[in-house]
Amino acid sequence: MLLPAETAISASRLVARSFVLAVTLAGSAPLAAQATGDATVAEDPPETADTSLIAELGREIAFEADILGYDSDADVVTATGNVVLRSGDRSLRADSVSWNRGSGIILAEGRVRFVDENGNQLFSDRIELTDQFEAGAMDNLLFALRQGGRLAANRGMRESDGTVTLSEAAYSGCSVVDPKGCPKDPSWRITAQRVIYDPTRRRISFRGAFLELFGLRLLPLPGLAVRTDGGAVSGFLVPDLRVSESNGVEVSGSYYVRLGDNKDLTLTTHLYTEAAPLVAAQWRHLADKGAYQITGYVTHSRRISDFTGLDTSEKDLRGYIFANGKFQFDPQWSLTGSIRRASDRTFLRRYDISRDDRLRSTLNLERIDDNSYLSIAGWATQTLRLNQPQGEVPVALPVIDYRRRIEDPVLGGKVELQANTLAITRDIGQDTQRAFARAQWDLSRVTGLGQVVTITGLLRGDVYHSDENLATATPSYRGDAGWEGRAVALGAFDVQWPFVGEFLGGEQVFTPRVQLVATPPIRNLAIPNEDARAIDLEDSNLFALSRFPGYDRVEDGARATYGFDWQLRIPDWEIKTTLGQSYRLSSKDDILPDGTGLSEKFSDLVGRTEVRYKDFVKFTHRFRLDKDNLAIRRSEVDATVGTNRTYVELGYLRLNRDITQVEDLQDREELRGAVRIAFANYWSLFGSGVFNLTDRREDPMLTSDGFDPIRTRLGIAYSDDCLEMGLTWRRDYITSGDARRGDTFQLYFNLRNLGFR
Repeated sequence: MLLPAETAISASRLVARSFVLAVTLAGSAPLAAQATGDATVAEDPPETADTSLIAELGREIAFEADILGYDSDADVVTATGNVVLRSGDRSLRADSVSWNRGSGIILAEGRVRFVDENGNQLFSDRIELTDQFEAGAMDNLLFALRQGGRLAANRGMRESDGTVTLSEAAYSGCSVVDPKGCPKDPSWRITAQRVIYDPTRRRISFRGAFLELFGLRLLPLPGLAVRTDGGAVSGFLVPDLRVSESNGVEVSGSYYVRLGDNKDLTLTTHLYTEAAPLVAAQWRHLADKGAYQITGYVTHSRRISDFTGLDTSEKDLRGYIFANGKFQFDPQWSLTGSIRRASDRTFLRRYDISRDDRLRSTLNLERIDDNSYLSIAGWATQTLRLNQPQGEVPVALPVIDYRRRIEDPVLGGKVELQANTLAITRDIGQDTQRAFARAQWDLSRVTGLGQVVTITGLLRGDVYHSDENLATATPSYRGDAGWEGRAVALGAFDVQWPFVGEFLGGEQVFTPRVQLVATPPIRNLAIPNEDARAIDLEDSNLFALSRFPGYDRVEDGARATYGFDWQLRIPDWEIKTTLGQSYRLSSKDDILPDGTGLSEKFSDLVGRTEVRYKDFVKFTHRFRLDKDNLAIRRSEVDATVGTNRTYVELGYLRLNRDITQVEDLQDREELRGAVRIAFANYWSLFGSGVFNLTDRREDPMLTSDGFDPIRTRLGIAYSDDCLEMGLTWRRDYITSGDARRGDTFQLYFNLRNLGFR
């Protein structure tokens, strides 16, 4: 029933179950009400009610309540019991709500929750609203931001524009309950005399702010401001503290400058007790067509000799620059680039920026569509190895690769065309230029018995030019100087036959596979080898058309490769195994050195085993066994046991190939390990290490005695939903120029949801 405006409710109480009212508020406008359920009007309303403002329609507010009362003397409407008010995207819940029609003030009390149009929630004991449903004064409140973070205060005021000003307030980005729903104190919070929340700028500003960690007041934060949408604002970042053998005590601090929604700048200063100061800057920019970043470090310091390890009299300008980015001009064309350059070979390691032993710079222009690919690229590498002349490191420019897939089938199969060219230059050593064109045809069919049959045909023509070939130390890599050509023809027949059945309550799939590959004799040794040097028979290349990793070498002759894949899936478990071998009709030692597993008629046996139990156990073993005595020539283990918080990781690599004349195929043995143990909900202990197990029998050029630690690390960390901190000890066992072996200690912490990091 819709009550007309001229019958405004009188001084009596109106009681109803599931009472719903649609109220139009405009100054002291009359009350128009629509009731559902049983309602009783105790007295007739006055006949002189003013209805002139009804047509002006202010903000319409719908609300629900168990009990509604009206005091005609005070002109106050009171709703009690599960009161809910709604207006547009705003809502309010409270135990009781009173509306003074004279002043237009709405007063909500008792377990108040106010939700604004941005989804932010205000919890309070008492809150005042205007007749336009704008929140005003509040007491003992909690302000929960939709994007995360909470503000608590003794008093507050919400202006008509949505700005909230709080007094004696505290802010935290932490959850106040644990994963089980139990209450918990926040790890950190910001206390302040005054806090201002600006919904338009999505920003919280603090006055008189201090950082508290686990209830302890640590440091003042003058001028602190944070964004509520997770974005960053300009200001100082949390400093880092580190102690290292090379630089002594290090304190680093950064200032972040937000220059717009799509670009920013970070300026950092590193101060050391045993080294000159280091300054750094990082620029990031998100443009219309892509994004890029530029990072630079610079200092003016004395270096330590690469050879003697002693201080030199040099005090040079030293630094490092790293820039990368990608631009997408349209759906097909893109440009990707990366530049990495250091002033000297030990700068990065000395200042603990990176442990890379080479820095690659590249530029690549690409075009990709449904049936073609074009890449025009260039590569340059700076070596950081102390015993390698920079002039021997090649520059690859240009590197052009074009591929096209013929859309219409040819003889029922797919055709791919490729054209490739490469130019490699060195200041010291051999220069090589290469160009080739290739056409490959593949036909794949499934027979009526379930066999997967693939037939491949390949034709390729190569042209090479090289000079200063004698400067290459390994004779098999040199090729003949001047112009050389090569033709390649290849045919292959591949059959896979999967069998599926039940086993141990699960499903197993057994897939034997046979492949035949044949080529006429190929002029491999007449061609320089720049990109196909580190050949090694593995499970990943067992059935490849050529087991060489690049284009400069192609396996010739005829061979048969055979093996199988076996897979078992039972509840919670998954096991996979691969094993295979190849047989060559003739053995040729010219391009396949003894020890690679491919040099004789029968190859070595290669395989891989994977075991997985839920997400708790992951185990992978790759291996190569000598065909004559089953000696282990390659063994690689990667294993993880545990959960995301408590786990053990192990990695082991053993290369026992007995190849001494080729520098790219030396024997190695290495052990890697890491462990993390969680305790007390958020704490954990962790450690890791890398150990060189190579001895002089495996590599006479090394001084390793069979167990040389490379790097070890231990630490303790705390991590919850809003705080990460820890103390780490690391020891380096190798001195490289002015990067000395020794201990490094680092203390760090990261306040999440605050934009400090």
